[in-house]
Amino acid sequence: MTDRQAVAATIVGAALGGIAGYLFFSDQGRRLRRHIEPALEDFVRELTSLRGTVQRAADVAGESWRLLSEVIREPAQPSHRFPGGQTSPF
Repeated sequence: MTDRQAVAATIVGAALGGIAGYLFFSDQGRRLRRHIEPALEDFVRELTSLRGTVQRAADVAGESWRLLSEVIREPAQPSHRFPGGQTSPF
């Protein structure tokens, strides 16, 4: 680790420690936390809903690709819909 990286890590660590100390050990920080928590819960709920929506869209896209590849492959394979392996009723 270079000196610059060590100084940057020290500054970031001190800032995060100061923020955590403020939020957990001061009355104003506790009030702020209580005010922010419902908004964070709503945000997490929305992200969870978005994840479900994206997963469903991915499932639909995968199924569409599977069906499309079957349709593209189908003409190359003979269709045995008639008795005796015939591809035509005539």
